[in-house]
Amino acid sequence: MRFEQTEFELIKEMIRAYTWAERTMHTKLDIIHESLQEKEDLCPISHIHGRIKKTESIADKLAKLGFELTAKNAKEQIKDIAGIRIICPYAKDIVFMVDMLKELPDCEVVSEKDYVTNPKSSGYRSYHLIINVSVFHSGKTEKLPIEVQLRTEAMNFWATLEHQAKYKYKNQIPQHLSDELIICADKISELDNRMYLIHEIISLINEE
Repeated sequence: MRFEQTEFELIKEMIRAYTWAERTMHTKLDIIHESLQEKEDLCPISHIHGRIKKTESIADKLAKLGFELTAKNAKEQIKDIAGIRIICPYAKDIVFMVDMLKELPDCEVVSEKDYVTNPKSSGYRSYHLIINVSVFHSGKTEKLPIEVQLRTEAMNFWATLEHQAKYKYKNQIPQHLSDELIICADKISELDNRMYLIHEIISLINEE
């Protein structure tokens, strides 16, 4: 799917603003990351990744949602044009970071989905936030949405594998593979919890 030329030019201009919003959010997170590294024995952030959807992906998503391919519809209907993924060492760190994100200045959490406590039927685990970020451009301040995902390394590895399977089988993953992914997701969750328990034991020993 492709935008017509006029809409394509509008989309390119719109994406430029979303890019500035992503950079603004990324900078805020980088500052948090650096400050926590100075204060915490184990920083609750391992990695931060940002991305902007390509025009082809925006067009495909609009078509899938049943909307005409226009820049206006893209802005109104798609809330993950800009995205940031925060990888945390442990599942407990996700809760800490969500609370911190809610306190960020010039940012407003407009929706959240906790797939860590309530995983999808596929086994997918992650915490999703849609955060409006204030961006100054073209002589005005505008609030643009950014999807922020928080996962552990293990959750991210699983999500990457599931994405590969969906791509390979065009979103029609065979049942036996789907079942295996669910089993792996449960084991990963258990592993995350056990690793955190070991971390807590080690911390207590060090305090002694």
